[in-house]
Amino acid sequence: MITDTSLWASLPVPAILLDGDDVITASNGAAETFLNLSAKALNGANLWDKVMINAPLEQAFARARRNRTSLFVNDVDVGSGMRAPMHCNVQIAPLQGTEDSMIMMISPREIASRLVQNENSSKAAKSAIGMAEMLAHEIKNPLAGITGAAQLLSMGLSSEDQEMTDLIVEESRRIVKLLEQVEQFGNLQPPKFASVNIHDVLDRARQSASVGVAAHMMFVEDYDPSLPSTYADGDQLLQVLLNLIKNAAQAGGPGGKITLHTFYDPSLRVSRLDGTSARLPLQIEIIDDGPGLPADIANDIFEPFVSGRENGTGLGLALVSKLVGEQGGWISVDSVPGRTVFRVSLPVSKHNIKENEGDS
Repeated sequence: MITDTSLWASLPVPAILLDGDDVITASNGAAETFLNLSAKALNGANLWDKVMINAPLEQAFARARRNRTSLFVNDVDVGSGMRAPMHCNVQIAPLQGTEDSMIMMISPREIASRLVQNENSSKAAKSAIGMAEMLAHEIKNPLAGITGAAQLLSMGLSSEDQEMTDLIVEESRRIVKLLEQVEQFGNLQPPKFASVNIHDVLDRARQSASVGVAAHMMFVEDYDPSLPSTYADGDQLLQVLLNLIKNAAQAGGPGGKITLHTFYDPSLRVSRLDGTSARLPLQIEIIDDGPGLPADIANDIFEPFVSGRENGTGLGLALVSKLVGEQGGWISVDSVPGRTVFRVSLPVSKHNIKENEGDS
């Protein structure tokens, strides 16, 4: 039998109940996830202290409450002190059977707009990568000759002059590494799908990073051990997580903290541009306590050649986005100073789906 409680918990969008004084009396699981705040932190608090909307809604909201009418607000940024704003539509309506209670529902638009943005930029990105690949192939051969010539020259030079030839060799090798990254971006093998245990891959990534790029960081594991397997390429997923952990380590600096968080979100469904949809309930979050992403690049951080670091190639996160997308997943980021969250959303393994269908 369907109850009001089950209906409330099943709503796929963030929903908040308010009393006559704009105090939050209830919040569903989607609202807690969206605002990155627990029900304990939300319930009993004033709405405007917990939900930040970049539009002057108080008067319009009071009018809707007074007249017992609905209020629709489109294309506004909604966030909280614990997460970065997201582009949303907001719907507010009187709660039937009450004198002054209202319900607010928040519909994030980020996924749809990102899909359109990615589709519009994909041709340009492919052209840029294609050109870069061609240049990489043409440049690597003469670079090898320059490196060899510099090493030969250094044999007959004084130590002072050898510093210059050493610089030539060092810079040539750095450029070769960059070119290899470009070639890697364009020459990925198609994913080999199989059932993969998310936590096994996370543990491999953590162990590898903790003795390498993230040796100076403290790791915190916050796992949901009940998560089913995903359907992905295990090696490529490992590469994704290693890149994200490396990014978090570079952002956090010595003594920083990286949190590895997994959970299940049944409400996340992506509608693709071809009209199909996919459920992506398995969530992996890589959280760092660094300064956050620069505001001028935050919306384009997954585009090729966009980087927030000096001397960054801008290919690491673009490669991550490409790998996740080719496996049917989704990647997003929320960033405020002191907390940056990269979230990878993945489908459940087909094997698990068949088992669940057989049990029903």
